[in-house]
Amino acid sequence: MSLPSLSVGFMPLVDAAPVIVAREMGFARAEGLDLDLRRAPSWSTLRDMLVFDAVDAAQMLSPVPVATALGLGGAGVALHALSVLSVNGNVIGVSRDLAARMRGRGFGFGFDDARAAGAALLAARDGRLRVGVPFPFSMHVELIRYWLDALAPGRAIEIRTVPPPLMAEAIGADEIDAFCVGEPWGSIAVDGGVGELLLPGCAIWAGAPEKVLAVRAGRAETEQERFGALVRALWRAGRWLGQPGSRIVATELLARPQYLDVPAEIVDRALSGRLTLSGRGEIREVAGLVEFHGPGFGVPWPGQAAWLGRRMAARAGRDPLAADDAARRVFRPDLHRRMLAGVGPSGAPGADRPMASGDDPLTLRGDRFFDGRIFDPSRPG
Repeated sequence: MSLPSLSVGFMPLVDAAPVIVAREMGFARAEGLDLDLRRAPSWSTLRDMLVFDAVDAAQMLSPVPVATALGLGGAGVALHALSVLSVNGNVIGVSRDLAARMRGRGFGFGFDDARAAGAALLAARDGRLRVGVPFPFSMHVELIRYWLDALAPGRAIEIRTVPPPLMAEAIGADEIDAFCVGEPWGSIAVDGGVGELLLPGCAIWAGAPEKVLAVRAGRAETEQERFGALVRALWRAGRWLGQPGSRIVATELLARPQYLDVPAEIVDRALSGRLTLSGRGEIREVAGLVEFHGPGFGVPWPGQAAWLGRRMAARAGRDPLAADDAARRVFRPDLHRRMLAGVGPSGAPGADRPMASGDDPLTLRGDRFFDGRIFDPSRPG
């Protein structure tokens, strides 16, 4: 008997793993769904696929539904986030020439000190720093802005949009000096001899909500059975990915031509947290480079949406308080918990996620910024 189909868009990134695993390991089928996965070449294409109903749901950059709610980016159709699919997963890299200048000044590429890395980067680049990111409304932008603005307020930073699969080409062609991108595309730049890795994104913010499950507003309420099955399948996929014994199989699945289409060894670097920094073969191990499961994991916290909304509004000259209110309505923990009722402990406070009340964690052990601040959803970004 054929199962009802549900189409989900994704980008060829390691953090698309929950969507890919939900299909390939049978979690969607166990929930009564036939997942039709559709790969997109860029984030703008994927967003438009969702907005114009070419897909039912999408793996999406967490700031995109928030930007849409603020009227930024021209999408024009309200989106909701039903789940957080991944935390962290980005790397920051620099061109080979810029890396050489940084090394010449004595920087050792320790890969764990965001303050020292930022200072060395800014000192080695005269004038405007050109940074490639995959999309204007993305955690990549928020990480770069938070990091460099804290170190050098007012420093000229030019943000350029480059689709992830083209990031290595852009830095090799001297179109950008540095990049912030999801794996495996940072490692592709390293293996291509055009860039070196400087820092993992989690060294800037240890608990950044990177990708969400996005749907058109209203669809999840009217089709709770179908979308509930999807949320449950993705939760089960994330739990499977969180098991150490799953890595070898997950690596092989993601590397397939229809998904990331890159060597399995490069995918494994991200899933293991063991990255090659440069052509010299330098290796660094990063705990929490990308995560798919954990206590309280998956809940789309409204306070995180508000943090994103306030920051984007401030840069766009919008009212931050109005943006806060609009953003909070985009992340839907109510639907997430309802759809996961009886499946797992989603939303239940864990040892590292104590909560006072409501939807937002007051302190998140893993949500420390590089400058010592702890994520607090009640404070402006």
